[in-house]
Amino acid sequence: MARTASYDRDAALDAAMTLFWVKGYQATSLKDLEDALKMRPGSIYAAFQSKEALFRATLERYSHRIADELGQLVASAPSPLAALQAHLERLAELDPCDRPSTACMLVKSLLEIPQETELRAVVLEHLARVEDQLATVFQRARDRGELPPDADPSRLAQRIQTYIFGLKIQAQRRTDPVQMQLLCADLAEEIGRLGTGWSTRQATGDTLPRIGS
Repeated sequence: MARTASYDRDAALDAAMTLFWVKGYQATSLKDLEDALKMRPGSIYAAFQSKEALFRATLERYSHRIADELGQLVASAPSPLAALQAHLERLAELDPCDRPSTACMLVKSLLEIPQETELRAVVLEHLARVEDQLATVFQRARDRGELPPDADPSRLAQRIQTYIFGLKIQAQRRTDPVQMQLLCADLAEEIGRLGTGWSTRQATGDTLPRIGS
């Protein structure tokens, strides 16, 4: 009969994710993990095999949360573009006081981990998955007629991913929440204009300009 784990895996992963998010992979020691997870070294290795395997599990957890958050927005918003606008506007609510960091854990990890390593490739894979999800939202917008037929979902996804990462860094250094709200609103409005501009051109018969290509 299999032995039941004597720890809460979800709680342990959340604690490890917070620690890695704040300190980074390289700077996090086994002692740090012992204190954060309230587990002995042997128990940590029995549960997660290695520090790297634990780190990978926290990256997976983090990227799943990003995907779930965007997925819920898309499901509840009146349109794909409206969901992306709402996603950008929500970033105005980021507060460095109520989370480990407003900066993206994936980006922080990418900047820290050396080139040409397997772990860096794992981080890049997670970032690519986020971008693919954004591209899928833009694809839906194009299929619904919100964007012109020749719009490039992948290129638009790269653009909005850059906005998101930049806004999270701005949230880390902001001193005026009103300015943060205005910045998020400006970028959200830009995404909205992609659809508005196409609708106007459809109405007037002018469909030559290309968006996102």
